Amino acid sequence: MSDRPSAERLERWRLVLGDPAQAALGVKLSGDALGMDRALQAVYDSDKRAGLGSSSPNVSRWLGDIRTYFPSSVVRVMQEDAINRLQLKQLLLEPELLEGCEPDVGLVATLLSLSKVIPERTKDTARRVVRRVVSDIERQLREPLVSAIRGALDKSRRTNRPKANAIDWDRTIRKNLRNWQPDRKVMVAERLVGFRPRTSALRDVVLCVDQSGSMASSLVYASIAGAVLASIRALRTRMIVFDTAVVDLTEDLKDPVELLFGTQLGGGTDIHKALGYCTGIIDRPRDTVMVLVTDLYEGGDQVGMLRRAAALVASGVNLVVLLALSDDGAPGFDANNAAKLAALGVPSFACTPDKLAPLLAAAIQRQDVGAWASRQGLIVRGVAG
Repeated sequence: MSDRPSAERLERWRLVLGDPAQAALGVKLSGDALGMDRALQAVYDSDKRAGLGSSSPNVSRWLGDIRTYFPSSVVRVMQEDAINRLQLKQLLLEPELLEGCEPDVGLVATLLSLSKVIPERTKDTARRVVRRVVSDIERQLREPLVSAIRGALDKSRRTNRPKANAIDWDRTIRKNLRNWQPDRKVMVAERLVGFRPRTSALRDVVLCVDQSGSMASSLVYASIAGAVLASIRALRTRMIVFDTAVVDLTEDLKDPVELLFGTQLGGGTDIHKALGYCTGIIDRPRDTVMVLVTDLYEGGDQVGMLRRAAALVASGVNLVVLLALSDDGAPGFDANNAAKLAALGVPSFACTPDKLAPLLAAAIQRQDVGAWASRQGLIVRGVAG
């Protein structure tokens, strides 16, 4: 059997290595392979060639080419690379080009960063693109979030000292089966199981999200999750975003697209100020789960930030720090602040969107969230093991 590489393998290597490798590999591209090569060259060999150029027709044709030759996951990567490497952000302001893009969280983040300069002729297109992505993500998050939260709330309402009209007879009977007295046909109910009275909101959830540029994807996911949580009547959900200022977007939770366009990506970070605002709106600390989404690079008062975090924990708030809420790998973050927060009993770790539902369920039941994260294989920053 020959060890000579197949023509297909040589062609793939030629696409990976680019035009300089053509002579060495002895491969001449044609057909679809040649089209793929030109699409790749436009971005990755743009220092040697004209790239996509500055004209809209060139970019529009390129967007069509990459959608023809590559799967959507690769298209998204190439779009992001083109925007970053070739400085094409201004071209996303053209509605015709925007319609040709493959929508994903990265594109939404880019549009949000441009939201203040998007011209009127493009605003409707931008909103349609963002709404498509938001709708897709909401469909993925809604059922797991709603199921996990409702299950956690039911468990947290259970009590062994229920009032007569709040006894769960099914669970009570199962708990006391060993006390059945067949001769008397009587069961002695040593343990009662029931529910605490339902209040207007069983738990408060505060999402406090860093809107600095590095947190763009996390902001998108957190906003959509916040809208889902706000639809659960047993929760009272607040949505706070911050950079060097703090903005309460709770009223916009009914429409995550409008909420996202109400954010302003970029700028500095003042976690201390954000925690101060959240302290002022929390009126039931022992019934509150607060999720602080930030990479912990504090541009404000670090000592004050830690002091306010400690005060929140001491008051009974279940405080968790998500260094990222995204599909990406390990984020960049301030390890020193993560360690100091861990010493206060506040775990910090990155979380993918699919883990958010069980995370919130664990927090609502007041489980040890750091231990939960470790069991899930998430690295708890500042905590050994």
